[in-house]
Amino acid sequence: MRMCHKTCPTSFQSHSVVFVVLFILGVHALVSCQESDSGKKPGNVPATLAGKSAGALPEGKTLKLKKHSCIDARGTGGEAFSLLIPAGWQFNGGVSWVFDNPTMPATIAFTVRNPSGHEELEALPTLAMFWTDNQLTMSMFPPGSRYYGAEVMPMVSAREALEKIILPRFRGGAADLKIVSFQPMPDLAKAVSGPSGQPGVQASIDAAKMRIEYTKDGTPMEEDIMAVVEGYTTSVPTFQGVYTSTPWFVSYAISNRAEKGKLAGNALLFRAMTDSFRVSPQWYNTYNQVVTILVQNQLKFIRSMGELSRYISQTSGEISESMMQSYNERQKIYDRIGEKMSETIRGTAQYYNPLEGTQVELPNGYKHVWASGTGEYLLTDSPGFNPNNGPGTTWQELEIRN
Repeated sequence: MRMCHKTCPTSFQSHSVVFVVLFILGVHALVSCQESDSGKKPGNVPATLAGKSAGALPEGKTLKLKKHSCIDARGTGGEAFSLLIPAGWQFNGGVSWVFDNPTMPATIAFTVRNPSGHEELEALPTLAMFWTDNQLTMSMFPPGSRYYGAEVMPMVSAREALEKIILPRFRGGAADLKIVSFQPMPDLAKAVSGPSGQPGVQASIDAAKMRIEYTKDGTPMEEDIMAVVEGYTTSVPTFQGVYTSTPWFVSYAISNRAEKGKLAGNALLFRAMTDSFRVSPQWYNTYNQVVTILVQNQLKFIRSMGELSRYISQTSGEISESMMQSYNERQKIYDRIGEKMSETIRGTAQYYNPLEGTQVELPNGYKHVWASGTGEYLLTDSPGFNPNNGPGTTWQELEIRN
């Protein structure tokens, strides 16, 4: 049955197919979190970092990383994701629940910054866009308006998105800003698109990285920003003919910045943070089930946090095989982002952490790497230092995994 609404001349059913495809692809792993680490002693990288659990740290090149868990306090109530951050750095950010967009009801933006310097990792929010060649729809939803929570705008390339969308919206106030270079990232675009598309959906994926320079509080800065543009076009038959609809997204927008001349020297640290990013499979499962419920209710909007809680209560904690496959495919993309942001800088190594039964990729160049049972890592060149000599947490030295 063809179902329509007075304010939407297109078929809800046809658009539901598109959004279900996006759901299956797991396009948006969006999260909320609690702020933390605001009162701890600042550290410097790659100089010695302060940390009580390892006792007095040795002199020389030492880096201490700790696991930061981001809790979806307003939504699922559980961990949404985790990542490693340097001890003393500050994590800030959180979720914005977007009640007018049933296919992407939450977006995330966060920063991890060195309070005693200018180094900063930033994750920019995913931007939802929509375009169609249906003139009736365009007459009701002109460019600049919102269509089911998505901004109406023609799809652009990743380079254009960086230059014409990301920069004006997120760096518009930067003094003396100039674009130094652009770099296409076809390997990342291929990873996002996956091994095969969905029947009836034409996917268009593009990725690029941009280097910019500007002045911040009198300090010359340099910054790398990458982004992926994903578009999913379907043909929609109507009595007036066939037209196309394209929901598209500016996603995976990650930024690394530092004082000019110091960005390359911090590339491995930024990569370690990005590579350690892990979405909770339980959170991923719950979030995508909520999206499915909204789609099955004909793109119903969420009207309140209470209604969101009711939707979450309808989800199942059991993770299906297809959902786990989707989760693993998304995680592979996150694994590629750090690599692509610093692909000209080599020097990370994989270690096996027997305390957690997991692999972790950390900057190499340190002779000794220690892990605690509380998610901390201590990298040092000091041959005689043993963090277990002091009181507190038990540490275990790790070996490089061949």
